[in-house]
Amino acid sequence: MEPKAKNKPLNTTYFTDVFNSYNWDDTLNSIFNKTEADVQQALAASKRTLEDFKALISPAAKPYLEQMAQQSRLLTKKRFGNTMQMYAPMYLSNECQNICTYCGFSMTNKIPRRTLTDSEILKEVAFLKAKGYDHILLVTGEANKTVGVAYIKNAIQLIRTHFSNITIEVQPLDQDEYEYLAAHGLYAVLVYQETYHRDEYKKHHPKGKKSNFNYRLETPDRLGKAGIHKIGLGALFGLEDWRADSFFTALHLKYLQKNYWKTKYSISFPRLRPHSGGLEPKVEMTDADLVQTICAFRLLDEDVELSMSTRESEVFRNNIVNLGITSISAESKTNPGGYAVAPQSLEQFEISDERSTETIVDMLKGQGLEVVWKDWEHFSH
Repeated sequence: MEPKAKNKPLNTTYFTDVFNSYNWDDTLNSIFNKTEADVQQALAASKRTLEDFKALISPAAKPYLEQMAQQSRLLTKKRFGNTMQMYAPMYLSNECQNICTYCGFSMTNKIPRRTLTDSEILKEVAFLKAKGYDHILLVTGEANKTVGVAYIKNAIQLIRTHFSNITIEVQPLDQDEYEYLAAHGLYAVLVYQETYHRDEYKKHHPKGKKSNFNYRLETPDRLGKAGIHKIGLGALFGLEDWRADSFFTALHLKYLQKNYWKTKYSISFPRLRPHSGGLEPKVEMTDADLVQTICAFRLLDEDVELSMSTRESEVFRNNIVNLGITSISAESKTNPGGYAVAPQSLEQFEISDERSTETIVDMLKGQGLEVVWKDWEHFSH
């Protein structure tokens, strides 16, 4: 039986309290006012603060990008060795009850909807296992009646013997629901705020449960309280200014690490990609900007895992794998059944790097990296 939803527990802290003490415009001005001296101080620091992070993502840091990249490479090698973890996303459903301006699964898009059956899930699993994957990311749209907790639990139970690690990227849930799924084999959860700009968030999420900014913002707190092994954070770059969204992601990370210190964390860096319905980025994030952001996160925290999806191009991914990234996907399909069941159905967004898993493995080995199929917690280098 599915657990019943509970109200937010009393007498507990949530990131919302910290977040509300910051002002978006003041934060952005603070970043833009950083000087070259601030950047030099940040680069020389042995333990970097959020103020140092602001300097490293500021325009003043652009002339120091090569130095940032070199330090990022050294820190990553120190902590993770010459290794790269590989994972695969598996889309279970494109059913969704939200309106999101940037997503192909948005409720208003007139597309064929599909939710995989048990036998279809196992066909997808067989394809991915044959490729060597041992870490899988289950993805659905946000449709509680169709792909709620019971469906997710069933999918986890169905495949848990096939993978060392099962991660989900689904609708935000209540704490007791996460506890319930963890008891059935859930390892990690990715939940992206999309943008930390409250007003812009509302514009892009006008209808559905996802329109509740605070509920989504507090999801990592509920995950931490539920004792989930790993939490993944990120913003969708292009909805608002990437510098401010990067800072609030870093602020969120540091808050969580302090309050849920037993939990592991990862950061992803999705940029807005073409999809059905189309949305042009409000603020452009160039390749150099993205490299700067990735290096800044590595310099802020040498232990956090940094992930790169197939949203990015072949050339960019080839160049970034030695600059701080510790985890990448390959051969990704963003439609339910995209690997073996229904390859031609509508994708959530267009991927850019369409190379096969084998080609990506060869590329990584060519750059002196060892491929890791399990999660870092299960791998010792």
